[in-house]
Amino acid sequence: MSSQDNQDEVLRWVERVATFCVEEWALAPITGRILGLLMICDPPECSAGQIAEAIQASRASLTSNMRFLAAIGLVRKVRVPGDRTTYYRIEDDAWHKVIQRKLDSLGAFGDIADEGMKLAGSGSHTERIRAAQQSLTWLRDIAARNPPTT
Repeated sequence: MSSQDNQDEVLRWVERVATFCVEEWALAPITGRILGLLMICDPPECSAGQIAEAIQASRASLTSNMRFLAAIGLVRKVRVPGDRTTYYRIEDDAWHKVIQRKLDSLGAFGDIADEGMKLAGSGSHTERIRAAQQSLTWLRDIAARNPPTT
């Protein structure tokens, strides 16, 4: 396989990551492309210029998306001694953070479901709330029994 063929495969994979991020997390396509590229690049850091060139993005769009990814703790800036360029890389615990945020969000909705059960009392009209409450409690219990290992 030629270097160009490999690069094309990598970019197709990066595009699959972007599509997932758009469809599942409602992120902008460029945000998903940045994540995909930073997950697979070697070395593990890229400059803004390298990212923009690889994913065919404008520097302005890239800058705002990099700020967003840094603000939510998925990407961090990296400095190389003797190099004035800023590089970016995926945080080592990025995916743990993503999953923990989702669990926290679902847990918060579980609390809302608990309140709904108290408000609604008993009866068949509470089945929808009870189903949500039971599912969220189940997920919370699984997460509590299986903490991540680092």
